[in-house]
Amino acid sequence: MKLALAGDTMLGRKVADAIRARGPASLFSPDVVAVAQEADLFVLNLECCISERGSRWPDLHKPFFFRAPPTAVEALALLGVDCVTLANNHALDFGYEALLDTLNHLDSAGIRWVGAGPDVEAARAPVVLVANGFRLAVAAFSDHPTEYEAARDKPGIAFADLRRDGIPPWVRENIGTVRADAVLVTPHWGPNMTSIPVPHVRAAARALRAGGATLVAGHSAHVFQGAEGTVLYDLGDFLDDYAVDRELRNDLGLLFLVELDARGPLGLEAVPLKLDYCHTRLAEGDDAAWIRRRFREACAFFGTEVREAHGRLVIDLRPDA
Repeated sequence: MKLALAGDTMLGRKVADAIRARGPASLFSPDVVAVAQEADLFVLNLECCISERGSRWPDLHKPFFFRAPPTAVEALALLGVDCVTLANNHALDFGYEALLDTLNHLDSAGIRWVGAGPDVEAARAPVVLVANGFRLAVAAFSDHPTEYEAARDKPGIAFADLRRDGIPPWVRENIGTVRADAVLVTPHWGPNMTSIPVPHVRAAARALRAGGATLVAGHSAHVFQGAEGTVLYDLGDFLDDYAVDRELRNDLGLLFLVELDARGPLGLEAVPLKLDYCHTRLAEGDDAAWIRRRFREACAFFGTEVREAHGRLVIDLRPDA
């Protein structure tokens, strides 16, 4: 079974304007869509709400608020997205109404969601995706912000204070008891614009693997980080309208394809991407060379070897890695 993984996907603000002006199909080049459709399942981090309702979360210190129009789900459907995680710091940008609208729009498009919900039980619950008889469980949580945390009678995200408490018992229980051939845990963790995972993120990754996670795929930094065994610390960004840091190059990314069987991940391919303004395409020339160099360096930090095949970056994994 082949799994596609993409990081922060922001469909609000100027991307929302592009959807209204040019349509959802304009956001991704046909060759990116073709790569995504190689996979049997596709999971990404949706870093916005999808709604026409709600008002901005009342936080004077929060600088960014992301809300996409309902037609944004068509872009996800075009890519073949099967599941999104909503456990992030933008799920409640426009309040409870907008989050509940997001769930409804995703449901209408046949896209599963995880990491947020109408109450804490739903927000924490993993989902199980099935492709060709293979059952993949997906669990998600975020380590920020505390004020977005779901409660028994309040919509919100699955929140875990990793820096203070590490992996909470409910995450361990979900990983250990869900019935599936493999378990993907996709946390939104750590600070923005960091090229190396911070210590509490590395500690959490070790705990997740020890607790039974088959594959860990994080996001939040806005730049891709290295792989350590079956841990992808940060998937980077997939689509946005963000300002570009000329050193960290958050306009360059990767689309990940992971081959799995019942024993675990067998191998990984990372496809270089160029994030233009409100549009994502395959990277070429100097951009692709920068991505190849940076990913090799990021993985070498963890002792992970990367080779190249047909323009893709390849990591050979073993089920017991």
